Amino acid sequence: MSEPNVTVVSRPRARMSVKTVTSLGMLTAVAYVTMLLSKMLPQVYGFLQLDVQATAITIGGFLFGPLAAAVISLVLPVIEMLTVSDTGPIGCIMNVLATASFCCTAAFVYKKMHTKKGAVIGLTLGVVAQVVVMLLWNYLITPIYQGMPREVVAGMLPTVFLPFNLVKGGLNMGLILVLYKPVVTALRRAKLAPESQTIVESKRFNAGFLLFSLAVLATFVTIALVLMKII
Repeated sequence: MSEPNVTVVSRPRARMSVKTVTSLGMLTAVAYVTMLLSKMLPQVYGFLQLDVQATAITIGGFLFGPLAAAVISLVLPVIEMLTVSDTGPIGCIMNVLATASFCCTAAFVYKKMHTKKGAVIGLTLGVVAQVVVMLLWNYLITPIYQGMPREVVAGMLPTVFLPFNLVKGGLNMGLILVLYKPVVTALRRAKLAPESQTIVESKRFNAGFLLFSLAVLATFVTIALVLMKII
């Protein structure tokens, strides 16, 4: 009787898994640092804090899918709550909702439409999702958390929470559009991210997209500075 054929199975998925975890760990660390730096900025309306931690999380979601974005969106607020936050579990939950609604929506759309147009559409829908989710949850939670009458909070939805979440989402959108390519290029050179499978676009298209991205970022940075009363 002849011996059965033995097939040696390689484990590229395991190696890729290690690389993925490494990349996501790095992006989580970057998001944590940006969160710390954001706390140095003036608050908006006296109690709301702009931050751009969703930038690193969404880049991870664009690279590795919406599940990766969901995991970081959950892990990072917990780390923040255990280290530097004074808002407790309620603040942690609100942070998870705000971050996940933006990052996971953008990453899901980009996974289906893996182009620059898909990125813009995904990020725009991410901003919309964040605004809708946070308007609902601020209406439900803020009266309990801040001790305000619900009627007062309802009046703040269009004048405080709507512009705040629009600007917060827009800032992250602009930063992602500007930073995604250089960050991903660096990760690919370090063999920590999968190679691109997208169609190569013309230099003119890339230059136009960069100008568009910078315009988006500059617009929301200016509005944010106004909200923080820096200008």
